[in-house]
Amino acid sequence: MLALCHDNREITLSIQATTQYLAASGDEGGFHPPTIGEFFPNAIVEFGSFEFNRIHLVRIIAAVVLITLFTLAARRATLVPGRAQNIAEMALDFVRVNIAEEILGHNARKYVPMLTTMFFAILVFNITGVIPLLNIASTSLVAMPVVLALWTFFVYFGAGVKKFGIGGYLKNSLFPPGIPPFLYILITPIEILQVFLFRPLTLALRLTANMIAGHLLLVLCFGATHFFFLEAAGAMKGLAVVSLTAGLAFTLFEILVAALQAYVFTLLSAVYISMAIEEEH
Repeated sequence: MLALCHDNREITLSIQATTQYLAASGDEGGFHPPTIGEFFPNAIVEFGSFEFNRIHLVRIIAAVVLITLFTLAARRATLVPGRAQNIAEMALDFVRVNIAEEILGHNARKYVPMLTTMFFAILVFNITGVIPLLNIASTSLVAMPVVLALWTFFVYFGAGVKKFGIGGYLKNSLFPPGIPPFLYILITPIEILQVFLFRPLTLALRLTANMIAGHLLLVLCFGATHFFFLEAAGAMKGLAVVSLTAGLAFTLFEILVAALQAYVFTLLSAVYISMAIEEEH
């Protein structure tokens, strides 16, 4: 029993020493875990209350690259498409067929430009999180997801009002048919929150939270790799292989998440538009 207590004490002391070593900072070096400050970089340029920082720069680069790629694909379009044109057409058809037409049916054509722009913008802004030298998703700050969510809100609200009028749309949305009238006391407040708050809010928060989590995981893995490889002593250097492998795996996973979040956001936008213009919900 004494030997077991002694062993446990040694293990505890060893863990404490390792934790203190990993947590070392300042002039002593050490491992620096990622913080929320990653998403609030220092300003590159300031104009009074307005600032231009690295995330703004990443957004501009991503937008320019996206516009350039599709402009080149459109200008070089031929009757017999080449490889690049085939890829561009397949990508555009994916949104048109698998999102717009699948959800909106005969109403899809009107909303294809919006949904296509939304899908590829979110995809490119997400994917910057795994691009070397950029290394942060443009959608990891809530402002951009909020703008995109508000775009969806105004489109589905406007579509419903245009088709049914303000009174008809609110009646269809807030007083669902087929429900006993006395239940409207419970249902209608929930529907008000859903139409005006929950739908756009969940769109924005889901996208932001996924991009924040992905960025923190990547920084954690590659930061640990840097520490173990360059600063750790002895056998602990071997952990660099583990953290590097985890970082590469999470990079692939983050690419999948970036595409999936673009798909989910666009799909739900199409669903909300469809719900707004249907005769009954």
